[in-house]
Amino acid sequence: MTGRVHPDDRGLAAVARVRSIRESDSRIGLQLVLAEEAAVIARLDELTRTIATATVPVETTPAALLAQHTALANVGVLVQEARAARVTAEVISAEARSRWGADRARLAAVEHLLENRATGRRTEAAKREARDADDIAAQRWARSHR
Repeated sequence: MTGRVHPDDRGLAAVARVRSIRESDSRIGLQLVLAEEAAVIARLDELTRTIATATVPVETTPAALLAQHTALANVGVLVQEARAARVTAEVISAEARSRWGADRARLAAVEHLLENRATGRRTEAAKREARDADDIAAQRWARSHR
């Protein structure tokens, strides 16, 4: 919303400002949630690569083999936790996206109302000007034909 606000639209303009702030806040929140979701996915990919690239040396001791097995089991637990975190992040990002969409739609509705009011005022002003011009022309015609 730019420019001066018509006195009849002050209340609606205030609503538009509040809706604009809410839309901006929800957009920023969505961006943060999407960044967190990306970090969780990156962590899951890293853990999955760790398991996929694990190798067992040809010559190893039982203690080393047990230590590697324990480490991989711990990574497996971390993978399960990361998968659960990814699901949670997807739900949260879907909710944030939905909230931002609703806030954006509410802002667009108020802006549309303001634009409709401004268009209506411009149309009425044009009609008044045309009517005044017709009146002036009629008066001139009447004077010239007296």
